Amino acid sequence: AYLVESGGGVVQPGGSLRLSCEAVGFSLDYYTVGWFRRAPGKEREAVSCSSESDGITDYADSVKGRFTVSRDNAMNTAFLHMNNLKPEDTGVYYCATGIPRGISCHDPLIDFGSWAQGTQVTVSS
Repeated sequence: AYLVESGGGVVQPGGSLRLSCEAVGFSLDYYTVGWFRRAPGKEREAVSCSSESDGITDYADSVKGRFTVSRDNAMNTAFLHMNNLKPEDTGVYYCATGIPRGISCHDPLIDFGSWAQGTQVTVSS
């Protein structure tokens, strides 16, 4: 059981990308999904968290209004839609599933288990 991520690339400022996070070997249904990124020379940053158990979706202040998340349980895939991209959005993006299954994004004990391999997003003119 693992996650496969895709959709990264090079885009100009103001452009858009959609990242996909497919669960292989297990059902993504009811799992909390987190999106993270690591910019060059910086610590990993949480970008978004969405928990189906309570309908919570959170975004980092730096991406609010520009990024949205969605999921298609029939495709067993979660998505990160990134609009109006800025150079500071450059980095390696990762998706991960929260453990245990069904845990809320607001649960202080939340941890993330399965991690995708990451995909590079470069925003540059």
